[in-house]
This record gives sequence, structure tokens and C-alpha cells, in this order.
Amino acid sequence: MLSNVSIWQLLIVLVIVIAIFGTKKLKTLGSDVGGAVKGFRSAMNEADKETTEQLGDQSDDASFDSTPAEEPTKENHG
Repeated sequence: MLSNVSIWQLLIVLVIVIAIFGTKKLKTLGSDVGGAVKGFRSAMNEADKETTEQLGDQSDDASFDSTPAEEPTKENHG
């Protein structure tokens, strides 16, 4: 779909966008979008680190050598 778009068509769209919004608004919009992307990436990196730490903690607790095969059940007679 985008492979059929030429450089001239992109330049025309760019000129129209600049004419509508102005360069000052586009600069502000660009910095806002850049900040949002940067924040999103840092949040994703923090989430990955937390997940890795949680997986590391869980692997230490997962010892199945001493776990009984069946737990006794309580039967109520009465």
C-alpha cells in the first residue's frame, strides 16, 4: 500500500500539514510524541526487569523434591 507512494506525494502531504498546523505546533507535537515514546520504552524496560526478577525469585522456591504426591483429605463423618 505504501510502496506506491512517491516522494513528491509525501512532500505535498507535508506542505499541506505544515500549512494547516504551522511549524510551531508540529515542533511541539513532535516533542510530545517523542517524550511519550521515551516514557513508554522506559516503562516497558522496568516491567521486563520486574518480570525477570520475579521469575528468578520463583525459580528458587520451586523445589519439588520434598513435595508429597498426595495430600491427605479430611473426611467429615456425621
